[in-house]
Amino acid sequence: MRSNPTARPEKPGFVFNGRMNDRQALFLQGSIPRALFTLAVPIILANLLQTGYQLTDAFWVGRLGASAVAAISVSFPVTFLVIALGSGLAMAGATLSAQYMGAGRQDLVNHVAAQTMLMVVVTSLLFGAIGYALAPTLLRLLGVAPEVYAGALGFLRVSFVGILFVFTYAMFQALMRGVGQTRVPLMIVSGTVLLNFLLDPLFIFGWGPIPGQGVMGAAIATLVTQALAAVAGVAVFLRGRHGIHLEWRGFLPDGEYLKRAFFLGIPGSVELSTRALGLMIMSFLVASFGTLTIAAYGVGSNILQIVTIPVMGLSMAVSTLVGQNMGAGNVERAGKAASFGALVSFVLLTAIGGIAWLTAPWLIAFFIPSDPAVIEEGARFIRTMCLAWGGIGIQLCIVAAFRASGNMLMAMVIAMVSQWMVQFPLAYVLAKHTSLHAQGLWWSFPVTNVVVAIVSIAWFARGTWKNKRLTEEDTQIAQVTDNVYAEEGR
Repeated sequence: MRSNPTARPEKPGFVFNGRMNDRQALFLQGSIPRALFTLAVPIILANLLQTGYQLTDAFWVGRLGASAVAAISVSFPVTFLVIALGSGLAMAGATLSAQYMGAGRQDLVNHVAAQTMLMVVVTSLLFGAIGYALAPTLLRLLGVAPEVYAGALGFLRVSFVGILFVFTYAMFQALMRGVGQTRVPLMIVSGTVLLNFLLDPLFIFGWGPIPGQGVMGAAIATLVTQALAAVAGVAVFLRGRHGIHLEWRGFLPDGEYLKRAFFLGIPGSVELSTRALGLMIMSFLVASFGTLTIAAYGVGSNILQIVTIPVMGLSMAVSTLVGQNMGAGNVERAGKAASFGALVSFVLLTAIGGIAWLTAPWLIAFFIPSDPAVIEEGARFIRTMCLAWGGIGIQLCIVAAFRASGNMLMAMVIAMVSQWMVQFPLAYVLAKHTSLHAQGLWWSFPVTNVVVAIVSIAWFARGTWKNKRLTEEDTQIAQVTDNVYAEEGR
């Protein structure tokens, strides 16, 4: 019988085995570059594999024709916005689990994980049901063409059914990152991406007794693979061998924690929703300049998403390292980790930007090889926005540090300034009220990146973000958890 709730478990192979201690020592005391890259490499590989879902869907659905491709294109902003609304919970859970892991409170790490998963299930069921019911209305509001409507409706409704599994697995990844375990999600993603590539043609075109479902088949394939990934993630938690150990009693609602996580996560949801809405509004502005501009913007945006994958992974690693060190009271080390990550991201994206400037026409031609006009305009877009890609790296890492320290409001403000006070107004003025026209859209990207990077650096340098340490505010949660352990005779 264990009377101390914070004592280390005796179960062999559990969280506090030698290997886990070595990793924690690296994160809290070891070389910062080594710690960051140990965390970042699996995250980057997993993010690259995640793009396999979109690439696989695009490959097989493209064989159905333009209307099928349009059905997915129309559905994506809607599902992305819904996912963004629920992502604040993942941020809150990852932040709290990282800080409690750094503070050595394994009991609270497990408590946070269980309560976060409970919130995810409830939220995803609610969002999924609302989205399923409102799907026809949403498509009508978007003005979807009649030949696209049926495919888009089927794809969107299946996607909303699968929101439960998407949220659950996303939460699993976030919590695992929080405790510094990034390899297990990589292994799960590897398997699901391969399975998705096999299931896509099966459900899209049919085979034997399985009828073809057209564009809806792509959503069904994704639903199946995401469901398997979610089940695998929950199984990992229940086994308790990789940093988090869930028990069924941990899912009993804890009102104090749920309230705290909800209000901690709201700014994160607003931040991501702001970015999602900003992308939608920019798409409407771009569309007003015709098909050529739309095509150039679409290809350029895809290239931007690909080149930022490495620094996205690095920023997630920064988040874990900052969170754990803040929880351990290593505030200055947390600042050094964020600064080093921002510097590496700036250098890396600046170098990639230089390569992109030199190879811009070839990059566009890889996606659209037979349209010289799109290649020319797309290359102009790439060569304009790549001038300040380094600023994206700085912003991502500093915002990650703000989130990891519990300063979600700072990250939200930066997102709102970026989208609504700088980029969209600048793009509108330059494109609609100067002789730049479509090129004004392109110039809004580097100007925004530079301005937001400067604002982020100035705010980070003030150091006020270091004053918030969530583990010092956990007395109510800790008391509730300790009482549960005591009452059960542990």
